[in-house]
Amino acid sequence: MDVFVARQPIFNRHRRIFAYELLFRDGNSNAFPGIDGDEATSSLLSSSFFTVGIEQIASGHRAFINFTEEMLLRGVPSMFPARSIVVEILEDVAPSEEVIAACSTLVSKGYMLALDDFIYSRDRIPLLELVKIIKVDFMQSSNEQILESIAISKEYNCKLLAEKIETYEEYDRASRMGFVYFQGYFFAKPEVLKNKEISSSQMFYMQLLVEVNRAEFEIKKLESLIKQDVAISYKLIKYLNSAYYSRLQPLSSIRQAIAFLGEQGIKMFVSLIATSKLAENKPDELIRTSCIRARFLELLGKELQQDQGLFFMLGLFSLLDAILDAPMESLMRQLPVSEGIMEALVYKTGPLFPYLQLIQLYESGQWSELDQIMTHLDLENTNIMDFYLDAVCWSGYLL
Repeated sequence: MDVFVARQPIFNRHRRIFAYELLFRDGNSNAFPGIDGDEATSSLLSSSFFTVGIEQIASGHRAFINFTEEMLLRGVPSMFPARSIVVEILEDVAPSEEVIAACSTLVSKGYMLALDDFIYSRDRIPLLELVKIIKVDFMQSSNEQILESIAISKEYNCKLLAEKIETYEEYDRASRMGFVYFQGYFFAKPEVLKNKEISSSQMFYMQLLVEVNRAEFEIKKLESLIKQDVAISYKLIKYLNSAYYSRLQPLSSIRQAIAFLGEQGIKMFVSLIATSKLAENKPDELIRTSCIRARFLELLGKELQQDQGLFFMLGLFSLLDAILDAPMESLMRQLPVSEGIMEALVYKTGPLFPYLQLIQLYESGQWSELDQIMTHLDLENTNIMDFYLDAVCWSGYLL
């Protein structure tokens, strides 16, 4: 079975990233992959996880990781830096004396602990005295259970994390109830706002997207447009001189940058920056997810010897409705996108749509569905995790 690791964002009240929960491919649970008793622990961790690099996959933020009871008792969490992870204690872990002792040891070493899918029972009091965060599943918990968790969190001085927050209405409700952290894909959904209008600055970047994606667009005109916007010029030069490219001689002009990236590359970059400008009043994770999808699909397109630019735009525009809080169909009709992108993003059909589904399933850790679509697309021998990690790293240099 291939090794897959994805991540799901966890936000603070300001809708900024607090941490990521890491999603592992490990059967139906999302626990850290189990270790066979006859296999050397250090060898397995080195080959199946640490080669990924926790700093890379979590982009420098803390990583929430579910550990099984066996993993806790064997002290596996202590193999990670205490500053890098939050140890999630699964709801089915019995609070035995051995488990409490193992968790106490972790706390004494500076580790932060969280209770996953928390529902109060008296036998969990010893754990409540150790953990810093209580995770409450908003989809599965009743209102009475949520209110009880809120009361318990105050008694034991724990912070509340609301899981499976899928709409802005749920986010607002959880925030009003006293939750301080939020996990779910609400940020990728359009907000329902009355009298929502596109601002003049957003209109400029929409027009830039229109111009840069025209088939007959001229390089000279592109250079002129880039020079008109200091932010795009700065980001372009900074990005190309970053460690991602490891250039011996830095680039110093827009003309050099265009020559280095080529017409297709510079169009993709300007589209990306224009899209990020459209998302300035949104959670940073929204444009970051768009970037990761765009890069992932670009690399997949290259692997399949397909139009990389087309695959890139598919990923980049996949969250444009959430960025502008507008129907996807009306936005796509304003942009000179291909029929394939229109079909995939608006009607969820056509030959490109399965590739968009692929990255969506990967980023949400729906591994069995991912297997099915990889088989359908004949991608069983393609290491898509390398594409995902490259995309995560790439977005870190870009944003």
